[in-house]
Amino acid sequence: MSSTVTSPSGRVLRHRARRTTTPHEDAEAKVVRVKPDKEQRLAENQKYLQDANIQAFLKAIAEAEGGGYDFKYGAVRGRKNDPWRFTDYSTHPGAGFGGKTTAAGMYQENIETWREMGGSMGLSDFTPETQDLIAVEILRVIKVIENIKSGDISAALDKASHRWSALPQGKGKAGYYPKQPSVSFDKFQSDYQRFGGSLK
Repeated sequence: MSSTVTSPSGRVLRHRARRTTTPHEDAEAKVVRVKPDKEQRLAENQKYLQDANIQAFLKAIAEAEGGGYDFKYGAVRGRKNDPWRFTDYSTHPGAGFGGKTTAAGMYQENIETWREMGGSMGLSDFTPETQDLIAVEILRVIKVIENIKSGDISAALDKASHRWSALPQGKGKAGYYPKQPSVSFDKFQSDYQRFGGSLK
């Protein structure tokens, strides 16, 4: 079927066919699916948190980073009336000492990491459980979670040291960031085993 249309210039335009396209996927269906995806990611990470090696690895990270669940950057373990502690876990606490870095919590997670990793699980608070889950999500994103489960901490540290400056890159190696202090591999491994982790 064809029809003609006359343009303002007087030229006759012939319209020969019309094709109606339908989107492959309803936008509403996509919105509905996002929530289950986040819930599934959260459930998977909660399961990972039950693994003894993963728990030990996280505790060893916290030991190296010197963190605490209520720490802003600048807080010191054992310091009384520390001004760089927080009590509101409803959101990320923001910048700490000097106002330059937002690293906070047990694993010194900055606000960008909190938004990205927490958001992938639908989390918006900064409770101790959320901090643990975000650390697990980081380990999954950098693809070392299975190394840790199997006890291959050397392989895990090779990549994890890029995310946490206090971690060594592996046996006999310093941290990935030369200007930042890092613990030795032997110290990390000792802490990991002390916290119940097993080796490959």
